[in-house]
Amino acid sequence: MIRICLAVAICAMGLSAQAQGRDLSALARVEMAQTRIDDISGGLRVRLGLSQGVPFRVFTLDEPARLVLDFREVDWRGADPALIDWADGARAVRMGTFRPGWSRMVVDLGGPFAVRTTEAKTDTASGKVVIEVILREVSEEEFAAAAGAAPLPGWEVDQPGLPAVKKARQTGEEKLLVVLDPGHGGIDPGAEADGDNEKTLMLRFALELRDHLLRAGGFDVALTREEDKFVSLERRVAIAHELGADVFLSLHADALSEGRATGATVYTLSDSASDEASAALAERHNRANILAGVDLTESDDVVADVLMDLARMETQPRADQLAQAIRLGIKEQGLPLNSRPLRSAGFSVLKSPDIPSILIELGFLSSQSDLEHLRDAEWRATMAAGIRDALQAWRIADAAAAKLVRQ
Repeated sequence: MIRICLAVAICAMGLSAQAQGRDLSALARVEMAQTRIDDISGGLRVRLGLSQGVPFRVFTLDEPARLVLDFREVDWRGADPALIDWADGARAVRMGTFRPGWSRMVVDLGGPFAVRTTEAKTDTASGKVVIEVILREVSEEEFAAAAGAAPLPGWEVDQPGLPAVKKARQTGEEKLLVVLDPGHGGIDPGAEADGDNEKTLMLRFALELRDHLLRAGGFDVALTREEDKFVSLERRVAIAHELGADVFLSLHADALSEGRATGATVYTLSDSASDEASAALAERHNRANILAGVDLTESDDVVADVLMDLARMETQPRADQLAQAIRLGIKEQGLPLNSRPLRSAGFSVLKSPDIPSILIELGFLSSQSDLEHLRDAEWRATMAAGIRDALQAWRIADAAAAKLVRQ
């Protein structure tokens, strides 16, 4: 069956001479009064009001069922999904930056609905546009067959690449290249509490940690994102590979509805989680791509999996030693650690086979004390110092181990 993927380019089409004379250089804004989702006979109607026409496309994704609208591009300021009146056929709505130059609206569907029609209705007097998508209820099989974004020139451009560098294991003789990965971003805010969100807190800390490392000397530092934008989990790992990173640190501050978790926790990769809480945490982190509407459908390459497992036989012990060093560095700064500070789980972002990779939960936004710590510049500086000291100590120990391996 041909995939249902409607792509519509709208660049102020249908505007009157009066509307064409307007200044359309600014980004389109969401008109909340014109934005809603309604149940209709046999399906759903999704309406999104915009201050002006922009190129857009519409498609569906499966597992879970989602409707995705991509734009080039929309200013989401003032657009609050909580203010949208949506019908029972929709479960949730998200809006935000997907990647530079791209904006995305994702509607979690309550069942299998296929796109029937897409129309952009323009008010010639004001230049405002209402995008209307009509969905019809279909079978699970028909929805799965239709789901996916069909190739379309100009829309499938990858995020800007970086020069690939193949780098040997560090020996302590050159600067250590550290890739910092501020969790979440763009359409994916991460955990939220008391007016703060994980994506903003982690970006701020990553920028401050970068400064600490650069001032210390002996480090080169790169970030997977330096602004509020969405970066897929796969892309985060790819950036570290393309730069030839020596170390990959993913930075997070989750929130737990159950229990009273508090303090920093350091995670390494494991096929089976060290405990139920870690398994649940990894599942939430790994769903970031799905929440943002990314199609993760892919086939495994058995040969590649075997080669990666062989590479991890050397890399994983190094990552475990790095995790131990980070735990000790935090402890020596007198900062609070979780009651079980070293844990493991199947975090997708840690699956690089040849780069020691760890994930640091700096704290939990569900803990008021942890949240206050993350807001405190002095506390963040102390935490950055602890991580800096840990990286310096690990670098020496790892280099010594490398010499023993060569011998």
